[in-house]
Amino acid sequence: MSALKVAIIGATGYGGLELIRFLHNHPEVEKMDLFTSSEEGVIFSSKYGHLLNIQDVPLQKIDYETLENYDVVFTSTPSGVTSKLLPPLVGKGPKLIDLSGDYRLKNLQDYEKWYKKDPAPQEIVDQSVYGLTEWNEKNIKEAVLIANPGCYPTAALLSILPFIKEGLIDPSFLVIDAKSGVSGAGNKPSRTTHFSETNENFSIYKINEHQHIPEIEQAIEMFTGVKTAITFNTHLVPMTRGILATSYAPVKDGVTTEDLTECLMETYKRHPFVRVITDANTIGTSRVKGSNYCDVFAKIDERTNRATIVSVIDNLVKGAAGQAIQNMNVQFGLPQTTGLDVVPLFI
Repeated sequence: MSALKVAIIGATGYGGLELIRFLHNHPEVEKMDLFTSSEEGVIFSSKYGHLLNIQDVPLQKIDYETLENYDVVFTSTPSGVTSKLLPPLVGKGPKLIDLSGDYRLKNLQDYEKWYKKDPAPQEIVDQSVYGLTEWNEKNIKEAVLIANPGCYPTAALLSILPFIKEGLIDPSFLVIDAKSGVSGAGNKPSRTTHFSETNENFSIYKINEHQHIPEIEQAIEMFTGVKTAITFNTHLVPMTRGILATSYAPVKDGVTTEDLTECLMETYKRHPFVRVITDANTIGTSRVKGSNYCDVFAKIDERTNRATIVSVIDNLVKGAAGQAIQNMNVQFGLPQTTGLDVVPLFI
């Protein structure tokens, strides 16, 4: 395989910065260019000083003829942008990996309802492949357009899908309680992410209205054949990175904690980025910080006969840029760990 030429649209956001960090050290990436709709000519390292002598390059104007010459185009933009931006590029040469959310929901009415934006054309959405790498590798390999999963769905789905597929839990009573660091809200300042509002504060947001609800439900049906409605809520924690998702569901009669652990181990035995944890004291967001790992843990409360299922990821890596690069590796026949095999920061 020849070295890859990669373009990033939306490099100035946190997800885009993480794409740059990992792709810079990716052994198969020969060229990486950054594109913008509003800051053409600006030297990228002047915006982000930590990239001095690493990305001393000007941002380029988005031009379709130019973009067609790349092997991969990553789009890391706010939702509602790529629904209009990407259609002219579909099928024109490059593999497209969209981190925005515009191509995740197959039902356009669901997209309009939950995102409150105009959807992409149905014929383009129909071509998109949901990029949950560990569960959709075969389709990802052949995809022209990948809809990279959201950060919360990635954390939740990797931990609950094995149990739903194997019939170990009852998904009709599934409750997912998730917490995220502030970087999940992006780098555009707002009242809710202002230091004075966030520091020493723990808050819930989008109660029963989060746009990731239909994404999780759609994926459960897609990968297990089970149609269900979930209770899912999100919380903002005063830290920069990380998601911890705790899910609760009744277990079927006779199911033990050992059964749940064995199910996880069997499901992910050939997947390098999902680590099955058996000691609850060793699971936490700091254990995956800066890495593409997802750590999962499950235990049954014998008193209530309910399972407590926990997963942690770095929302900017496994929940965004890292999973996108993992999908790129699959598409080009590379080991999934290529360019992503880093030790978590921890401290």
